[in-house]
Amino acid sequence: MLNLPSGKLYDGEDVFEAVIREGWEETGIVVAREALRVVHVMHFRNPEGQPRIGWFFIARYWEGERRNMEPHKCAGLSWHPGDQLPDNTVPYNALGIAHYLKGEPFSVHGW
Repeated sequence: MLNLPSGKLYDGEDVFEAVIREGWEETGIVVAREALRVVHVMHFRNPEGQPRIGWFFIARYWEGERRNMEPHKCAGLSWHPGDQLPDNTVPYNALGIAHYLKGEPFSVHGW
């Protein structure tokens, strides 16, 4: 399954700090807080039925060359046009991207 770089918040961390950390841990890129913009928030249930909040960000710029920093968890990195995502994209990721492309800042799924 194709998934966006993502993860959970650490204790004491805000969502911007988590995005910056996860970006580095998973892709090796460095993103400045001021480069990030929230483009969608989704309240959804994961496949196990647990409630989650998904935050979708755009990074207007970053430093470094992207690389797979977690080969033990991830088979590789790839870019795809937002309106042409592969069928094996994680469903909530595909939904969040579709909402973003329509200019919708918030959605609820699975309730």
